[in-house]
Amino acid sequence: MLNYDAKLILAFGETITGNKKILDWLLKNGYPDLAALSYSIRGSEEAFKFLLKYYPRLAALDAAIDNNEKAYLWLKEHNYHFNIIFADACHSKPEALKWLMDHQLEGFISVAEKIRYFRENQYFDIHKPPF
Repeated sequence: MLNYDAKLILAFGETITGNKKILDWLLKNGYPDLAALSYSIRGSEEAFKFLLKYYPRLAALDAAIDNNEKAYLWLKEHNYHFNIIFADACHSKPEALKWLMDHQLEGFISVAEKIRYFRENQYFDIHKPPF
């Protein structure tokens, strides 16, 4: 996720809050990975399966955000250090938030806060497949 422009990350954050216009823009402009991640975070099983097939690191990130220990360990084993930090930031872990601040990645903090808020205020499908 670090390869994306900061404005794109902030736009991705808006999709978490339900901004369909930006979500459609992501899909039409070459960012199906971010669109699918947004849909998956919001509970779409279809989007999760798409990520699992084409972007497994993002499927693992989504699952880690959902507290899936196996996915968290998979990210560690495959050296997706940033995804681990971001998943931890979505759970407001101070060390992850500090790391993002220290690396001047405040936009990711904003997105993590939106994801945390969404998760705390929504019900998730218990039938979402495990990672």
